[in-house]
Amino acid sequence: MDVSGVKIYRGSMTSAVSDTSSPDRVLAGVALMLGFCVTAPLLDVAAKLASGSVPVGQVTAARFVVQCALMAPFVWIMGLSLRVPRAHWLALVSRAVLLMVSTFCFIAAISVMPLADALAIAFVSPFIVLLVGKFYLREDVGPRRVGAAIVGFVGVLFVIQPSFAAFGAVALLPLGTAVGFAFYILVTRGLSRRVHPVTLQFHTGLIASLLCLPALMLAEGTGSALLDPVWPQGAAWLWLLGVGFFAALSHMMMTYALSMAPSATLAPMQYLELPVATLLGYLVFRDFPNALTLTGIVIIIGAGLYMIHRERVTARKLVTERAAPPI
Repeated sequence: MDVSGVKIYRGSMTSAVSDTSSPDRVLAGVALMLGFCVTAPLLDVAAKLASGSVPVGQVTAARFVVQCALMAPFVWIMGLSLRVPRAHWLALVSRAVLLMVSTFCFIAAISVMPLADALAIAFVSPFIVLLVGKFYLREDVGPRRVGAAIVGFVGVLFVIQPSFAAFGAVALLPLGTAVGFAFYILVTRGLSRRVHPVTLQFHTGLIASLLCLPALMLAEGTGSALLDPVWPQGAAWLWLLGVGFFAALSHMMMTYALSMAPSATLAPMQYLELPVATLLGYLVFRDFPNALTLTGIVIIIGAGLYMIHRERVTARKLVTERAAPPI
């Protein structure tokens, strides 16, 4: 699961509004964001295929091990330093743990549930970020955006209800993903201003790998369906490599998209991930959401887009107020 695009509209919308990127760079950024919306669900497809014969914990570990191995050459080619100030290590480890837990929950969910159902529930994450920002971090969030977040939660309930009836408590696992990823975004906000994105992704993959691999070693022979590792057979190797490959590729696409185009332009595009996941779920697994789930997905997308719209309106007002000459 890769809903990391949700952090787009929780960044600096003010800078997005005042961005002066050239049309060619904006077009390239949009193309990269479209690439993200296609490759992120492919990560989920590979994870679901792998989980058919490989324990969820092992699939989760593969996601970070392969991602770390793929990011290492970029760190070297770009001449980036791997040094991180000691003051940031707690946040860096926390970020890796939160992403690892949210990934584990999501893979455990899609091993049973359809992709679109699980992803729709996980998309409650930006609403959680907004509410935590307002009520815990005391950020300036207006009643309209709070209302949109509440509507988004209602949409999630529409998705959970039939999923819970069909799959039981497993349907609640994407909520664990949403909560874990929401706090992952909050931690990332502070780190992204101090650590290069590529270095950040490498360290996240490395730390999560160092946490996952010992856990799998301890679980060996226990018979745990979630953690006891197995030797992958045949195509399972390809699916495990695909999980890490598409994770690294989607992250890189999103990172460079944000460097080329305003976040206000890219933010609404993240919701293309849901229809793409629905299409892939049907083509690969013959899963298609029922009417109630589809209604919930539409509500979630609508609430999310409205929340992005309100962010943009607020940012424009702020820019106008700052630009107005003093009276």
